[in-house]
Amino acid sequence: MKVISVENLSQLVKRHTLKQFLLDLMATVKSDFVRWQEFDKIPRPAFHVPDGVIELMPTADKELFAYKYVNGHPKNPLENKQTIIATGQLSKVSDGHPLLISEMTVLTGLRTAATSALATDFLAREDAKTLALIGTGAQSDFQALATSLVRDIKTIRYHDIDPKAMERFYKNMSVYDFELVPCSSNEEAVKGADIITVCTACKAHAKVIENAWVKEGVHINGLGGDCPGKTELEHSILPRAKVVVEFFEQSFIEGEIQTLTEEEAQKIVYAELWQVLNGDKKGRVSDEEITIFDSVGFALEDFSALKLTYELSQKYDIGTGLNMIPTLSDPKDLFSVLNHANPKDPALAIQSKEEAL
Repeated sequence: MKVISVENLSQLVKRHTLKQFLLDLMATVKSDFVRWQEFDKIPRPAFHVPDGVIELMPTADKELFAYKYVNGHPKNPLENKQTIIATGQLSKVSDGHPLLISEMTVLTGLRTAATSALATDFLAREDAKTLALIGTGAQSDFQALATSLVRDIKTIRYHDIDPKAMERFYKNMSVYDFELVPCSSNEEAVKGADIITVCTACKAHAKVIENAWVKEGVHINGLGGDCPGKTELEHSILPRAKVVVEFFEQSFIEGEIQTLTEEEAQKIVYAELWQVLNGDKKGRVSDEEITIFDSVGFALEDFSALKLTYELSQKYDIGTGLNMIPTLSDPKDLFSVLNHANPKDPALAIQSKEEAL
């Protein structure tokens, strides 16, 4: 079984190049989403704990099973810890044996950006050139770069309640060919924006984007670390927009549409993402439309990311092979793993025959 550490993933992305990794990840996500009906799907099980949430994200087709362990603890940065961390596993369906265990903190940043860029490609205006980023935390860099692969982004306007996060974003993005415009408020950041990407972590029904700020023709990516009780868009924006979600059952629990009744949500949601990607429903059809990708993150995106990572790790021979599954001459003799070297090893003794009597 292959193990991909943080260092291994960094090496792999650099070997493949970041641009090509994002492009291949977008292509993989798209090819898997158009096979939507082939996958077993459930809303992710979530354990709500003090100050956060811990989740498992499983899915499978006929050949592969994947899951991701992920948390969301918005207060973590106060203790110099990351808000979101993750690990994942990819296994064969045929025998249940794992192929890959991987870090998924960085990989989640990459797959989230790839998925939102894919949605943006179908939903944003073709002439979109200005991106507004609300929240310049860990996800923002990935979002900016992935969006620039599907639209000719010239200007990035950005705001965060944390000035240090804004400084960090500027430092990372200043090496790229963007006009970077730091803003003093969310309202200022979205002025003149063609695409608005919202990725905040605060667990609350917040009005990060207000209805009055949203002009015709804009596309909104509603991201953030979504969960029950957390929204970012003012409720009245939704009826004005063409709303696309990943998986209605999960989005209704965690996404922007959670503030609606199920009947209202069913009417407002235009499509699930797979329906747009495979052509069942059209994306943007006019320059005046307001479009929203109400993204909560879905297990199929992690499946795609793990599958691509495994394929590239094999191609470049990156990662560590570890024996996490016993190799047995007799598959029923699991105890031999302990006693194969010395069946009379005293360390394995439980009690002598005399003690048993």
